[in-house]
Amino acid sequence: MTFKTTTLALWLIIAVFPASMAAKDTKDSPPEKIYSGKELNILLITGGCCHNYIFQATALTQGIEKKVNSEFTVINEGGKGTKAQIAFYDDPKWADPYDVVIHNECFANTTDTEYIRKITAVHKAGKPALVIHCAMHTYRSAKIDDWRQFLGVTSRRHEHQSNYAVIASLKEHPVMKGFPDKWITPKDELYVIEKTWPNAKPLAYSISEKTGKKHAVIWTNTYGTARVFGTTYGHSDATFRDQVFINLLARATAWAAGKL
Repeated sequence: MTFKTTTLALWLIIAVFPASMAAKDTKDSPPEKIYSGKELNILLITGGCCHNYIFQATALTQGIEKKVNSEFTVINEGGKGTKAQIAFYDDPKWADPYDVVIHNECFANTTDTEYIRKITAVHKAGKPALVIHCAMHTYRSAKIDDWRQFLGVTSRRHEHQSNYAVIASLKEHPVMKGFPDKWITPKDELYVIEKTWPNAKPLAYSISEKTGKKHAVIWTNTYGTARVFGTTYGHSDATFRDQVFINLLARATAWAAGKL
């Protein structure tokens, strides 16, 4: 795993990550390379409430780098609360050096319209993105819908943790190649999807154990001219250790960059 620093980063995650903790491919075969062309520069924005972001950042970056020729910059700012405005976004060109931006942050109670639009405007102009788990609840208290339109879904709450069945509903999408017809998650949270926005395309769903209602858990979205991939799973460390999940994120990264 390669990390680069930026002048605006308050601090950079550097972690020792034993091989035994990483998502693994079969012992007898090398990892399938999804994309081996020109190296992609990928930005991971992470931090905030409720999750083990140091572990997740390390598992995600190492896992994707095995599958996609890429180099990551990791920004973890804003502390561990639910409300933050990170300095990194103050530069209007914050995303210029990167081919894909991955959002895995959790700041539910940040509501400032101007601040949120510093982020969404860049994506609307065409910067591809992945949005993972609590990114769906980030800025959920905001009155504007810009972030929700960017995500492709509206969600404000989740149900209990369980081992949920994930059922592929659009198997022919390139992101879903090799994805099991029915994947059982490690212990994770089911997010309640209140609305799927018009440009979002659900790729897989899970069923609520409380209500029996289907909720999209994997999807793609078009926001402006940007490709966006989303998944509501990614709460637990065990999910980031699961090779099915890492393979999904790797294919999604290549797809978002237009390289799949």
